[in-house]
Amino acid sequence: MGQEVLLRPAATVVLLRDSDAGLEVLLIQRGRKLVFFGGAWAFPGGRVDDEDRAGAEDELAAARVAAVRETREEAGLEIAAEDLVPFSHWTTPPGPPRRFSTWFFLAHARSGGHVQVDGSETLAHRWIEIGAAIEARARGEIEIPPPTFATLVKIGTFPDARSALEAGRSRDVIYYLPRIHPVEGGVVSFYPGDVAYEDGDPEQPGPRRRMYRVESGWRYEDDV
Repeated sequence: MGQEVLLRPAATVVLLRDSDAGLEVLLIQRGRKLVFFGGAWAFPGGRVDDEDRAGAEDELAAARVAAVRETREEAGLEIAAEDLVPFSHWTTPPGPPRRFSTWFFLAHARSGGHVQVDGSETLAHRWIEIGAAIEARARGEIEIPPPTFATLVKIGTFPDARSALEAGRSRDVIYYLPRIHPVEGGVVSFYPGDVAYEDGDPEQPGPRRRMYRVESGWRYEDDV
């Protein structure tokens, strides 16, 4: 018999704020002993617990409850479930026995909130301009999971928090289920909507929604 695969619902929140440097997001450093990207920098979030589902009408509603709770637990910040804007949904590709089905929400950070980490599940935090976060990863200063990287690139196309939130409300949620293929110097992940999603041929003309993770650097393309 094959190994049982656990697909765990989860939720994460991209907290946005405007600054003189540009649009900033909150990144927290995950505990180094955590199995999933331990030590990496990501958005606050975690799995959906049974109590989050109590009274929730569907998976999305339960994810909203979990997002509020996880932001409080991991960053010490209060957000309202109704303020969360669904932005994307990521499913871990087949392979590992523990996979995640994660909702990514956008939210405007409330002024005056003081970020607090617990020193165990979360080690540190930083408000960082999006371009600076991408550059810090490229220099090897911080590790960022691929979904976080792709989200940063997408959000980085907006000039401020308001326009990002308005765009999130006006368009459909993007669903990501990676199909990973080797390329010279690394791998490329194709996502639904990419012309190569079915056959894995990266050279054919057509719409792109993919991420290259190669020796020369990471690159996310999306013109779908």
